[in-house]
Amino acid sequence: MNDVSPSVKRVIFIVWFLLVPAGMWYAYQSYPPPSSAKWLDILAFFLLATIVASMPIVINEMFIFLIQWVTLVVFLKFGLFVEMVFAQISIVVLLVRLSVLRKGEWFRLPLNLIMFFLVSFISGTVYYLIGGQLAPSLSTDSHALWLAAFYALLNYLLNQVIVSFNLYFIYKIKEPIFSKDLFVETITTFVTFPIGFVLYILYHQVGLLAILFVGIPFVSLSIIFNLYYSSQKMNEHLQKAAEIGHQMAERLNVDDVVNLFIQRLSEILPVDYAYILEVQGDKLVIDRMVHHGQVVSHQFPGLKKNEGISGVVWAKEKAFLFHSRKEWRKFANGYLPEQAESILSVPIVRSKKIIGVLVLASKRKHSYEKFQLSMVDILCSYFAVAIENAKHYERTKIQSERCPLTKLYNFRYFEGMLTKEFEKLTRFERKCLSLIILDIDHFKNINDTYGHQSGNEILMDIAGRISKLVANRGTVARYGGEEFVVLLPDTEKQEAFQIAELIRQSIANWPFILYQALDQDKKKLQVKITVSIGVATAPEDAEDALALVRHADRALYVGAKRAGRNRVAEYSTC
Repeated sequence: MNDVSPSVKRVIFIVWFLLVPAGMWYAYQSYPPPSSAKWLDILAFFLLATIVASMPIVINEMFIFLIQWVTLVVFLKFGLFVEMVFAQISIVVLLVRLSVLRKGEWFRLPLNLIMFFLVSFISGTVYYLIGGQLAPSLSTDSHALWLAAFYALLNYLLNQVIVSFNLYFIYKIKEPIFSKDLFVETITTFVTFPIGFVLYILYHQVGLLAILFVGIPFVSLSIIFNLYYSSQKMNEHLQKAAEIGHQMAERLNVDDVVNLFIQRLSEILPVDYAYILEVQGDKLVIDRMVHHGQVVSHQFPGLKKNEGISGVVWAKEKAFLFHSRKEWRKFANGYLPEQAESILSVPIVRSKKIIGVLVLASKRKHSYEKFQLSMVDILCSYFAVAIENAKHYERTKIQSERCPLTKLYNFRYFEGMLTKEFEKLTRFERKCLSLIILDIDHFKNINDTYGHQSGNEILMDIAGRISKLVANRGTVARYGGEEFVVLLPDTEKQEAFQIAELIRQSIANWPFILYQALDQDKKKLQVKITVSIGVATAPEDAEDALALVRHADRALYVGAKRAGRNRVAEYSTC
């Protein structure tokens, strides 16, 4: 830290003396604590703020001061004055905790008090000026939630601006605007602000218990981080854990995530045997068994709670570390090899719920250390998130490819399939490629007469009829509102025409039964529907995918619609 001149230090003390006491008095007069405020609650939040301030998170020798989420709740609930008092006391606690108030450095106390005073006063005043209210109902009022979020953002931005001002003009330190420290602080701050909103909403519902539900886990997390970074060795392992977590997050396939997880664990730990068990109902089922880097098939039955090491981990909801076989022999249930000695087993937790158990084993005694248990615990959290994201992605991918009404593939999927099939055609992997486009005749009249729900019933019924006729010969998709397409690889035009004719007949010859018509008697109605269909085939009709769609569409509207509807037309250059 660069030296600060004595004159600047004196100015800092003078500014604090002139600004902060008067500003606090003004805040008390203008924004006093609400009369309904319970002093016991204020005291509880004060204790929480003091504890959080006394335990900054240490990351690579950089102290991250995460008090904003507590002061956010205090501001919203008890007003600007109480928040300013909390902020002032918190900074004093932090500076004492960091032991920076040494001889010649006392100016840092008023300097930081000024900074926090300005941040609190400006952001709080702006919040009230734009319509913010005391004790807003964030869970039911979205406007109030946005105002609170704006206050939190403004508070953070003002803090960064004033910090940069102090560094440049007082400490004479020229750092890049977007430094690594700024990045870390930004991420941690924006991660913790939602905790403040959760704490505020929960406090309105359960009272002071909210501090236990939110505050204690956060404080515990701060302690854990400080322990993690207490040694260089632990730091290195956590960096590896973070790297593995990012790599798992990039995987979008469940099997890829599992394989990467076990592979990287085997690289940083002595792992001869690895088991991932998944909670399925009231049993733990082995999902993956790896011996010496090779996946092994198995027929082991599921385990209940307290059965085997993993069953004990599941029941106790905590990790276990055994240094030799004699320590875990009483828990053994038969699936661990006789050669295994050291065992490390960790629950895989997601949203405070155990979804599985990881078991690592080594042939050597005392292969694992306690800090490695902590590291694997963190990795299991990454793994749980990555697995859930991968499963969510796979579900979302399926949903994004399907029309929610008809369950057919949608236009987006069809476009991709058409491009892929045309590429195969150009590589001579396909002889030809036919496309059928189908449009329901007078569908608007159906919606107007019988209602949109009945129209949806017809769309679903038509989708089912087309799918049955096409079966595995091609891909059926919903192309638009009342349009469907059928992509037929290696299907000549004549055959495609015959399939289209079968589709037309299956729709025209069998009436549709409506159950959700606008008729108030809710009687079942029979409605006859017809469709017009266009057919085109590549390469004889088109040299690219867009041309194939365009020509099939032209056959539909020119050859079928204009010719009277309820017919199939093929594309012709004539």
